[in-house]
Amino acid sequence: MIPVRGYDGRRVAVLGLGRSGLATVRALVAGGAEVLAWDDSPEAREKAEAAGVAVTDLTRARALEGVAALIASPGIPHLYPEPHRVIARALEEGVPVDNDIGLFFRSFATADWDRFDVMPKVIAVTGSNGKSTTTALIHHILQVAGRPTQMAGNIGRGVLDLEPAADGEVVVLELSSYQTELARALTPDIAVFTNLSPDHLDRHGGPGGYFAAKRRLFAEGGPDRAVIGVDEVEGRFLANQMAEAPEDERVIRISSGQKLDGLGWSVFARKGFLSEYRHGRQVASIDLREIAGLPGAHNHQNACAAYAAVRPLGLAPKLVEQALASFEGLPHRSQLVGERGGVRFVNDSKATNVDSAAKALQAFPRIRWIAGGLGKDGGIAALAPYLQPVVKAYLIGHSARDFALQIGETPHEICETMECAVARAAEEAQPGEVVLLAPAAASFDQYPNFEKRGEDFTARVAALIGG
Repeated sequence: MIPVRGYDGRRVAVLGLGRSGLATVRALVAGGAEVLAWDDSPEAREKAEAAGVAVTDLTRARALEGVAALIASPGIPHLYPEPHRVIARALEEGVPVDNDIGLFFRSFATADWDRFDVMPKVIAVTGSNGKSTTTALIHHILQVAGRPTQMAGNIGRGVLDLEPAADGEVVVLELSSYQTELARALTPDIAVFTNLSPDHLDRHGGPGGYFAAKRRLFAEGGPDRAVIGVDEVEGRFLANQMAEAPEDERVIRISSGQKLDGLGWSVFARKGFLSEYRHGRQVASIDLREIAGLPGAHNHQNACAAYAAVRPLGLAPKLVEQALASFEGLPHRSQLVGERGGVRFVNDSKATNVDSAAKALQAFPRIRWIAGGLGKDGGIAALAPYLQPVVKAYLIGHSARDFALQIGETPHEICETMECAVARAAEEAQPGEVVLLAPAAASFDQYPNFEKRGEDFTARVAALIGG
């Protein structure tokens, strides 16, 4: 773990005792702090106590007296739609509120680094879609290159669960808007912004607040290098703010679909080929079309982001190309889980909103589409321009009938359950088609999370193929 510095002998409150909260408690104790820990969930408190954590009710009056800081877990609202009552009290009493990301950045560098030949670096990835794949892909490239590396954040493990840095190590962090919005310290060496689409708007008070939360990683983080997706106006605005001139190579612009050859440093993908340009000249090209772990334009954008993030570290294009080719993808994100009779089965359970589902639907030419669940505000009417590849939709969950009304003339069937949808899609699919789970909805009507939904799909496909 990374012991938290700056609170030795002081009282620190921790609100939220999930994965990151428990790691925060351990790291604070290792740094000499006296920790007051609380979670509103009785089950979480029991689990924490079983792990040896002393639980203190932070909701009672005067619970924050003498507390140097309140560390809140990412899922707990601190501003919109309204602050959690413990955070509201901290704001009233002037107790600084932070999160584990802020503690990580203030504690990561140590005196041991003076002995290192190569200083450790942090690459932080944020954005609406693709940040998990991009983070994992950067980590994979570094592993293939033989560079010491760890991965954490919104993926895999809590940041304070990481081991102290080794000589020349690169830590890759996936950071959500919940994490970047609250952290009091944000100092990555390389920051990556993949893209922006509407999400978590109630938590951020609208699209402006959502973008502002992402922007903090750059504006307050002051990275040495900023990799910025410019396919949306917010990304173009951010790149403009970070660059001193069009030729400023501290900003690497990336795109999926646009040719970016007139700026200082850019990486883009068009027609399945990744191209790197510097000062108007192409310096590298990679064919992405046959890389099974990176299907579709959205994954080509992820490849551009990962490529751009590692190039400033001195990795050669040929080495990066080899690493991209061996990347197998992440579970529940355009994951190929089986094939039978020329029909591929792809699990993209992480496609929980319209934007991510649209990207999945653009990745394949003929699709048997499994969609539905707990629909989000606005439904899926915005998917109309992307339904041309859909041979037929198989609709499940709470929103199945609402979705049926919103997909126009697209052939469909109300299946309600995953079992029925997989069976019917497999029965009707023809060679060359893809049975795609891209729900465009949350999972909470039938599953505790999108992972369990994807696992159910995968298990039913495995049983089908095995039979």
